[in-house]
Amino acid sequence: MFATNEQLSKLSLSGFESALRFAQISLDSAERLVKLNLELSKQSLEGNVKAARDLAGVSDPQEVFSRVNQIASQSVEQAVSGSRSAYEIVSQTQSELAQVVEQNVDAFNKALISSVETFAKTQQTPGADVAVAGLKNTLAAASAAVNTFAKAAQQAGQFADASFKAAGQATSEAVKATAKRG
Repeated sequence: MFATNEQLSKLSLSGFESALRFAQISLDSAERLVKLNLELSKQSLEGNVKAARDLAGVSDPQEVFSRVNQIASQSVEQAVSGSRSAYEIVSQTQSELAQVVEQNVDAFNKALISSVETFAKTQQTPGADVAVAGLKNTLAAASAAVNTFAKAAQQAGQFADASFKAAGQATSEAVKATAKRG
């Protein structure tokens, strides 16, 4: 019984440490996103002030149109860049959190199997070996399913990442092409 209590204590401590790690990753991510938002806001404000000064000194309508196109192009590029940065932060955070969850599932499965094996050894119940083997098979199947889902989620994330980067690049190129025509 003592070994089981010790194992439960270790499992609880592991869960607590995981919760702290989860919270730390979340807070770090939130901090990075806030810093990014502040930096983007600062850049936007500075850009707007510069644009207002540039436009205030122009009297030719054609020149105004040209500068407005240039300002719009820069704004879109900054927005795409900011979105890309935010996406990278969120993607990295998701990856770190998934890793913590995966580690916890593995640790929990090992601790559960160990506890069941210890219990089965101390209880000389007929058929306990069969029950333990069945539980091990069930946990192995569940673990394989979790790994399959994790890999599928990772592949989906990689696909989304590639799509997001391609869309950002296409938007950037379209804005540049439009600005050149204008």
